[in-house]
Amino acid sequence: MADESTQMDLLRFATAGSVDDGKSTLIGRLLLDSKSIFEDQLESVESTSKSKGYDYTDLALLTDGLRSEREQGITIDVAYRYFATPTRKFIIADTPGHVQYTRNMVTGASTADLGLVLVDARQGLTEQSRRHAVILSLLRVPHLVLAVNKMDLVDFSEETYEKIHTEFTQFATKLNIPDLVVIPISALQGDNVVNRSEHMPWYAGPTLMHHLEHVHVASDRDLVDVRFPVQYVVRPKSDAYHDYRGYAGQVAGGVIKAGDEVVVLPSGMTSRVQGIDLFDKEIDQAFPPMSVTVRLEDDVDVSRGDMIARIKNAPAPSQDIDAMVCWMTNEPLRPRQKLAIKHTTRTARALVKDVQYRLDVNTLHRDQDTKEIGLNEIGRVQLRTTVPLLCDPYAQNRTTGSFILIDEATGVTVGAGMINSAS
Repeated sequence: MADESTQMDLLRFATAGSVDDGKSTLIGRLLLDSKSIFEDQLESVESTSKSKGYDYTDLALLTDGLRSEREQGITIDVAYRYFATPTRKFIIADTPGHVQYTRNMVTGASTADLGLVLVDARQGLTEQSRRHAVILSLLRVPHLVLAVNKMDLVDFSEETYEKIHTEFTQFATKLNIPDLVVIPISALQGDNVVNRSEHMPWYAGPTLMHHLEHVHVASDRDLVDVRFPVQYVVRPKSDAYHDYRGYAGQVAGGVIKAGDEVVVLPSGMTSRVQGIDLFDKEIDQAFPPMSVTVRLEDDVDVSRGDMIARIKNAPAPSQDIDAMVCWMTNEPLRPRQKLAIKHTTRTARALVKDVQYRLDVNTLHRDQDTKEIGLNEIGRVQLRTTVPLLCDPYAQNRTTGSFILIDEATGVTVGAGMINSAS
């Protein structure tokens, strides 16, 4: 089916690196060499580069869209870029490197299939590159690429590359990184980005683009445990669809097929899938991350925030949540705080029962003496919710295992959470 293949042919990847590691230049190079930018865009960048007195075309100008970013030469907000090759479609989340923008990096990497960490070959691993790897590991990003950039400035030295490769591989053993690839590149000159480098005959691995095009991500999603959070009840009330009643949402886990016996949570009512609609046609099955409308044989009571799952494989409703939270606002997270919590399509209120520890994302040290989590910090907390949530551990399902915390007074998102366990 064409729709299935297009669903699976998308790779979301997040870039992370210290300031001046060349992330924006690398993305510009990917866009340029994969012929994903227009000639007038390139001409604009070339003329801007000349007006600034550069002796080369600054490809970073293709991505650093905010004026403040251009002036400072740094990336501040998460910039999303879209491009495609004949093999695959790509969404790039270009995340900032500064420690004070950890929350932006968490936001950009939370939906990524792959994390791309850049290091400067001259400087090797820095505290920031370790921190980025830790955050990508916490977010359970299943694939990681370490791009050793600026190899042209170390005379394409194999020894320099091997030293960084060994050091990072040893560090990665402490983290949860199932798939790690290390690639030596020069984003400025294009070595090993899209085209293979003639300057590094000692490197036998793939170019960055070849790896991005062929990394296998379909099996990263949970295709076993059916999870379908209901976003909207479809009742057209038209003559053509007089009795139509469907439940729209995005499949968060498993494969849903017509004829499956299902349970609607939290009510516990059971039924059978009558059909699955995608736009204006019926399909046989649906899987993550497809957005579909599910019809049931029985007229059971289903509303937004409910979840459809398999009868013998359903999440247990939970009000006590143990989670890692990245805090995103100036006022710290403290025990006894009351917040709104949004989990899949369900919204509730939550009380912070306890702050267990703050995690130092540079050293992995757990600071158990603190009882608050500040801006851009990550810590482990216990929450109690007013209504049961239908969740899974984040390690099992990144969609049903995550949530956001909202300040009820302002409506501002103040935290992003990853569930360890729930009861």
